[in-house]
Amino acid sequence: MASKDDAPVGAANGNGNAAQPSLNVLAQYVKDLSFESPGAPNSLRGRDKAPGIAINVNVNANPLSDKQFDVNLTLNAKASFDQEVLFNVELVYGGVFAISGFPQEHMLPILFIECPRLLFPFARQIIAEATRN
Repeated sequence: MASKDDAPVGAANGNGNAAQPSLNVLAQYVKDLSFESPGAPNSLRGRDKAPGIAINVNVNANPLSDKQFDVNLTLNAKASFDQEVLFNVELVYGGVFAISGFPQEHMLPILFIECPRLLFPFARQIIAEATRN
C-alpha cells in the first residue's frame, strides 16, 4: 500500500482519478543583476588570446503554495586575463512554476533540474547581452 508521502502532488481530481502531471511557467523575472568592469577602460583593449572564464551556478527553490514554487537560478561569471579581472557579472533569474500531478519523489528533480533547465536559456541571453555591450 502506498504511503501518503508517495501520493502525487495535487493527486486527485474530483472523481478520484489521478490528475495529469503538469509543469507550467507562470512568470519569469530578473531578481538581481550586477555587472562590474573594474579595469575599464584598460581592460577593453584587444588581446591576442581569449580570457579565462569561471562560471558558478546555484539553484534555490521555495514553495509559494501547495502547487506553486519560486525557483531561482544564480549565475556568476568572471572573466580574467592573467591576474586582471575583465568583468564580473552576477544574475539571479527567477521563475514561478505551477507543478501538479507528479509523485512526491519526482519533485526534487523537477525543482532542481527541470525548472532551471527552462530558465537557463533566458538567463544566458541576459548575461550575453550584458557582457557583449
